[in-house]
Amino acid sequence: MTTFPFWKLHGTGNDFVLTEASVADDPVWPDLARRVCDRHFGVGADGLIFVLPSQVADRRMRIFNPDGSEAEMCGNGIRCFVKYVLDRGIVTAPDGVLAVETGAGVLEARATRDAAGRVDTVRVSLGPPRFRPQDIGALVEAPAPVMDLPLTAAGEPLRLNLVSMGNPHAVAFLDAPPAAFDLERVGPAVEHDPLFAHRTNFEVARVLDRDHVEMRVWERGAGITLACGTGAAAVVVAGRLHGLVNDSVEVRVPGGPLRLDWDGAGDVYLEGPAVKVFESVWEDAE
Repeated sequence: MTTFPFWKLHGTGNDFVLTEASVADDPVWPDLARRVCDRHFGVGADGLIFVLPSQVADRRMRIFNPDGSEAEMCGNGIRCFVKYVLDRGIVTAPDGVLAVETGAGVLEARATRDAAGRVDTVRVSLGPPRFRPQDIGALVEAPAPVMDLPLTAAGEPLRLNLVSMGNPHAVAFLDAPPAAFDLERVGPAVEHDPLFAHRTNFEVARVLDRDHVEMRVWERGAGITLACGTGAAAVVVAGRLHGLVNDSVEVRVPGGPLRLDWDGAGDVYLEGPAVKVFESVWEDAE
Protein backbone atom coordinates (compact mmCIF):
# COMPACT_ATOMS: atom_id res chain seq x y z
CA MET A 1 0.00 0.00 0.00
CA THR A 2 1.20 3.50 -0.87
CA THR A 3 0.53 5.87 2.03
CA PHE A 4 1.85 9.37 2.58
CA PRO A 5 0.67 12.65 4.14
CA PHE A 6 0.33 15.59 1.78
CA TRP A 7 -0.70 19.20 1.44
CA LYS A 8 -2.74 20.52 -1.47
CA LEU A 9 -1.68 24.08 -2.41
CA HIS A 10 -2.12 26.48 -5.29
CA GLY A 11 -0.40 29.51 -6.75
CA THR A 12 -2.87 31.65 -8.74
CA GLY A 13 -4.97 28.55 -9.39
CA ASN A 14 -2.05 26.39 -10.52
CA ASP A 15 -2.54 23.55 -8.00
CA PHE A 16 -0.15 20.97 -6.61
CA VAL A 17 0.10 18.07 -4.19
CA LEU A 18 3.24 18.28 -2.02
CA THR A 19 4.82 15.63 0.15
CA GLU A 20 8.21 14.82 1.64
CA ALA A 21 10.44 11.98 0.50
CA SER A 22 13.66 10.67 2.04
CA VAL A 23 15.03 9.10 -1.16
CA ALA A 24 16.24 11.03 -4.18
CA ASP A 25 14.34 8.90 -6.68
CA ASP A 26 11.70 6.19 -6.85
CA PRO A 27 10.52 4.41 -10.02
CA VAL A 28 6.90 4.56 -8.83
CA TRP A 29 6.76 8.37 -8.84
CA PRO A 30 5.65 8.86 -12.48
CA ASP A 31 2.74 6.44 -12.08
CA LEU A 32 1.93 7.89 -8.67
CA ALA A 33 1.75 11.36 -10.21
CA ARG A 34 -0.71 10.15 -12.83
CA ARG A 35 -2.98 8.69 -10.16
CA VAL A 36 -2.69 11.49 -7.59
CA CYS A 37 -3.20 14.29 -10.14
CA ASP A 38 -6.27 12.67 -11.71
CA ARG A 39 -9.19 15.03 -11.05
CA HIS A 40 -11.81 12.27 -11.03
CA PHE A 41 -10.10 9.34 -9.31
CA GLY A 42 -7.30 11.08 -7.41
CA VAL A 43 -6.71 14.27 -5.44
CA GLY A 44 -6.60 16.40 -8.59
CA ALA A 45 -3.64 18.65 -9.35
CA ASP A 46 -1.44 20.16 -12.04
CA GLY A 47 1.57 18.39 -10.54
CA LEU A 48 2.95 16.21 -7.75
CA ILE A 49 5.91 17.82 -5.96
CA PHE A 50 8.40 16.01 -3.76
CA VAL A 51 10.35 17.81 -1.03
CA LEU A 52 13.79 16.20 -0.85
CA PRO A 53 17.08 16.68 1.01
CA SER A 54 19.76 18.60 -0.89
CA GLN A 55 23.53 18.76 -0.75
CA VAL A 56 23.67 22.21 -2.35
CA ALA A 57 20.58 24.06 -1.08
CA ASP A 58 18.10 24.11 1.80
CA ARG A 59 15.90 21.57 0.03
CA ARG A 60 15.46 20.00 -3.42
CA MET A 61 12.26 20.11 -5.47
CA ARG A 62 11.17 17.51 -8.00
CA ILE A 63 7.88 17.91 -9.85
CA PHE A 64 5.96 15.38 -11.93
CA ASN A 65 3.22 16.33 -14.38
CA PRO A 66 -0.23 14.68 -14.54
CA ASP A 67 1.00 12.54 -17.47
CA GLY A 68 3.90 11.20 -15.36
CA SER A 69 6.63 13.21 -17.07
CA GLU A 70 9.04 15.25 -14.97
CA ALA A 71 9.32 19.02 -15.34
CA GLU A 72 12.63 20.78 -14.85
CA MET A 73 11.06 23.75 -13.08
CA CYS A 74 7.72 25.32 -12.14
CA GLY A 75 7.36 28.95 -11.06
CA ASN A 76 4.04 28.56 -9.26
CA GLY A 77 5.11 25.19 -7.88
CA ILE A 78 8.26 26.57 -6.27
CA ARG A 79 6.22 29.22 -4.44
CA CYS A 80 3.99 26.45 -3.04
CA PHE A 81 7.15 24.50 -2.21
CA VAL A 82 8.52 27.42 -0.18
CA LYS A 83 5.27 27.78 1.75
CA TYR A 84 5.17 24.04 2.51
CA VAL A 85 8.77 23.95 3.72
CA LEU A 86 8.57 27.09 5.86
CA ASP A 87 5.06 26.70 7.29
CA ARG A 88 5.81 23.11 8.31
CA GLY A 89 9.09 24.16 9.91
CA ILE A 90 11.15 21.83 7.71
CA VAL A 91 13.59 24.71 7.25
CA THR A 92 13.97 27.59 9.68
CA ALA A 93 14.42 30.84 7.79
CA PRO A 94 13.68 33.88 10.00
CA ASP A 95 14.38 36.21 7.07
CA GLY A 96 12.15 34.15 4.76
CA VAL A 97 14.99 33.41 2.34
CA LEU A 98 15.29 29.86 1.03
CA ALA A 99 17.59 28.22 -1.52
CA VAL A 100 15.87 25.53 -3.59
CA GLU A 101 17.59 22.99 -5.80
CA THR A 102 15.61 22.43 -9.01
CA GLY A 103 16.16 20.89 -12.41
CA ALA A 104 16.98 24.43 -13.57
CA GLY A 105 19.66 24.95 -10.90
CA VAL A 106 19.63 26.40 -7.38
CA LEU A 107 17.14 29.26 -7.11
CA GLU A 108 16.63 31.74 -4.29
CA ALA A 109 13.18 32.59 -2.96
CA ARG A 110 12.07 35.18 -0.43
CA ALA A 111 8.78 34.62 1.44
CA THR A 112 6.51 37.24 2.99
CA ARG A 113 4.45 36.13 6.00
CA ASP A 114 1.03 37.21 7.20
CA ALA A 115 0.17 38.37 10.75
CA ALA A 116 -0.07 34.75 11.90
CA GLY A 117 3.42 33.99 10.62
CA ARG A 118 2.27 31.92 7.63
CA VAL A 119 3.75 32.41 4.17
CA ASP A 120 1.34 34.23 1.88
CA THR A 121 3.46 35.51 -1.01
CA VAL A 122 6.80 34.43 -2.44
CA ARG A 123 9.24 36.26 -4.70
CA VAL A 124 11.58 33.89 -6.49
CA SER A 125 14.51 34.30 -8.82
CA LEU A 126 13.87 32.10 -11.85
CA GLY A 127 17.42 32.54 -13.13
CA PRO A 128 18.35 34.15 -16.44
CA PRO A 129 16.41 33.34 -19.61
CA ARG A 130 18.15 31.25 -22.25
CA PHE A 131 17.70 31.68 -25.94
CA ARG A 132 19.83 29.17 -27.84
CA PRO A 133 17.67 26.70 -29.77
CA GLN A 134 19.47 23.79 -28.06
CA ASP A 135 18.52 25.24 -24.65
CA ILE A 136 14.87 25.05 -25.69
CA GLY A 137 15.14 21.73 -27.50
CA ALA A 138 14.15 23.46 -30.74
CA LEU A 139 15.27 21.70 -33.91
CA VAL A 140 15.85 24.86 -35.86
CA GLU A 141 18.98 26.48 -37.25
CA ALA A 142 18.61 30.12 -36.34
CA PRO A 143 20.56 32.69 -34.34
CA ALA A 144 19.46 33.36 -30.77
CA PRO A 145 17.07 34.70 -29.71
CA VAL A 146 14.55 32.97 -31.97
CA MET A 147 11.78 35.52 -32.42
CA ASP A 148 8.65 35.40 -34.60
CA LEU A 149 9.38 31.89 -35.87
CA PRO A 150 6.55 30.93 -38.25
CA LEU A 151 4.73 27.70 -37.40
CA THR A 152 1.34 26.38 -38.41
CA ALA A 153 -0.23 24.14 -35.75
CA ALA A 154 -3.67 22.53 -36.10
CA GLY A 155 -4.23 24.85 -39.06
CA GLU A 156 -3.44 27.95 -36.98
CA PRO A 157 -0.66 30.22 -38.32
CA LEU A 158 1.57 31.34 -35.44
CA ARG A 159 4.71 33.36 -34.91
CA LEU A 160 6.58 31.87 -31.96
CA ASN A 161 9.12 33.41 -29.64
CA LEU A 162 11.30 30.76 -28.01
CA VAL A 163 12.53 31.18 -24.44
CA SER A 164 13.90 28.75 -21.86
CA MET A 165 13.28 29.50 -18.19
CA GLY A 166 14.95 26.23 -17.27
CA ASN A 167 12.06 24.63 -19.17
CA PRO A 168 11.02 25.30 -22.79
CA HIS A 169 8.44 27.91 -23.82
CA ALA A 170 6.96 29.04 -27.12
CA VAL A 171 5.17 32.39 -26.88
CA ALA A 172 2.70 33.76 -29.43
CA PHE A 173 1.50 37.36 -29.15
CA LEU A 174 -2.09 38.01 -30.21
CA ASP A 175 -4.11 41.06 -31.18
CA ALA A 176 -7.30 39.49 -29.81
CA PRO A 177 -7.98 38.43 -26.20
CA PRO A 178 -6.31 35.11 -25.30
CA ALA A 179 -9.70 33.93 -23.98
CA ALA A 180 -10.93 33.79 -27.57
CA PHE A 181 -8.04 31.63 -28.77
CA ASP A 182 -8.79 27.92 -29.32
CA LEU A 183 -6.05 26.76 -26.94
CA GLU A 184 -7.62 23.35 -26.38
CA ARG A 185 -7.21 22.55 -30.08
CA VAL A 186 -3.94 24.32 -30.90
CA GLY A 187 -2.09 23.75 -27.61
CA PRO A 188 -1.44 20.02 -27.98
CA ALA A 189 -0.39 20.50 -31.60
CA VAL A 190 2.28 23.01 -30.57
CA GLU A 191 3.41 20.92 -27.58
CA HIS A 192 3.97 17.84 -29.73
CA ASP A 193 5.21 19.56 -32.91
CA PRO A 194 8.33 17.82 -34.29
CA LEU A 195 10.11 21.17 -34.01
CA PHE A 196 10.46 20.56 -30.26
CA ALA A 197 12.63 17.60 -29.31
CA HIS A 198 11.34 17.48 -25.72
CA ARG A 199 7.91 19.01 -26.32
CA THR A 200 7.20 22.57 -25.16
CA ASN A 201 4.98 24.79 -23.08
CA PHE A 202 2.87 27.15 -25.18
CA GLU A 203 1.65 30.61 -24.20
CA VAL A 204 -0.70 32.98 -25.99
CA ALA A 205 -0.54 36.57 -24.77
CA ARG A 206 -1.84 40.04 -25.52
CA VAL A 207 -0.06 43.21 -24.41
CA LEU A 208 -2.60 45.57 -22.84
CA ASP A 209 -0.07 48.33 -22.16
CA ARG A 210 3.59 48.49 -21.23
CA ASP A 211 2.86 47.43 -17.66
CA HIS A 212 0.11 44.83 -18.18
CA VAL A 213 -0.16 41.62 -20.21
CA GLU A 214 -2.85 38.95 -20.28
CA MET A 215 -1.94 35.33 -20.96
CA ARG A 216 -3.22 31.77 -21.23
CA VAL A 217 -1.07 28.66 -21.24
CA TRP A 218 -0.98 25.09 -22.47
CA GLU A 219 1.52 23.33 -20.21
CA ARG A 220 3.64 20.46 -21.40
CA GLY A 221 2.39 17.29 -19.73
CA ALA A 222 -0.56 19.03 -18.04
CA GLY A 223 -2.67 20.80 -20.67
CA ILE A 224 -4.57 24.02 -19.97
CA THR A 225 -3.86 25.37 -16.50
CA LEU A 226 -4.95 28.55 -14.72
CA ALA A 227 -1.40 29.87 -14.44
CA CYS A 228 2.23 29.18 -15.28
CA GLY A 229 4.94 31.16 -13.55
CA THR A 230 7.78 30.30 -15.91
CA GLY A 231 5.37 30.84 -18.81
CA ALA A 232 4.56 34.33 -17.53
CA ALA A 233 8.30 34.96 -17.30
CA ALA A 234 8.82 33.80 -20.88
CA VAL A 235 6.03 36.12 -22.05
CA VAL A 236 7.61 39.13 -20.31
CA VAL A 237 11.08 38.28 -21.62
CA ALA A 238 9.78 37.94 -25.19
CA GLY A 239 7.72 41.10 -24.82
CA ARG A 240 10.69 43.08 -23.57
CA LEU A 241 12.92 41.82 -26.38
CA HIS A 242 10.27 43.10 -28.80
CA GLY A 243 10.18 46.44 -26.97
CA LEU A 244 6.53 45.98 -25.96
CA VAL A 245 6.77 46.08 -22.13
CA ASN A 246 8.68 47.71 -19.30
CA ASP A 247 11.00 46.11 -16.74
CA SER A 248 8.17 45.37 -14.28
CA VAL A 249 4.96 43.84 -15.62
CA GLU A 250 1.73 42.49 -14.19
CA VAL A 251 0.79 39.33 -16.06
CA ARG A 252 -2.90 38.48 -15.78
CA VAL A 253 -3.59 34.76 -15.99
CA PRO A 254 -6.98 33.09 -15.46
CA GLY A 255 -6.01 32.30 -11.84
CA GLY A 256 -5.08 35.90 -10.96
CA PRO A 257 -2.21 38.39 -11.36
CA LEU A 258 1.51 37.66 -11.19
CA ARG A 259 4.32 40.22 -10.94
CA LEU A 260 7.37 39.73 -13.20
CA ASP A 261 10.55 41.78 -13.22
CA TRP A 262 13.34 41.63 -15.79
CA ASP A 263 15.64 44.50 -16.72
CA GLY A 264 16.90 42.85 -19.89
CA ALA A 265 19.89 41.15 -18.25
CA GLY A 266 20.37 38.65 -15.46
CA ASP A 267 17.64 36.89 -13.51
CA VAL A 268 13.90 37.10 -14.00
CA TYR A 269 11.92 37.56 -10.78
CA LEU A 270 8.44 36.20 -10.16
CA GLU A 271 6.16 37.20 -7.29
CA GLY A 272 2.76 35.82 -6.40
CA PRO A 273 0.64 34.09 -3.77
CA ALA A 274 1.00 30.62 -2.28
CA VAL A 275 -2.17 29.23 -0.73
CA LYS A 276 -2.79 26.07 1.28
CA VAL A 277 -6.08 24.38 0.34
CA PHE A 278 -6.09 21.39 2.69
CA GLU A 279 -3.98 18.55 4.07
CA SER A 280 -4.73 14.84 4.14
CA VAL A 281 -3.25 11.38 3.68
CA TRP A 282 -3.06 9.45 0.40
CA GLU A 283 -3.80 5.74 0.72
CA ASP A 284 -4.18 3.17 -2.02
CA ALA A 285 -3.53 -0.49 -2.62
CA GLU A 286 -1.25 -0.07 -5.66
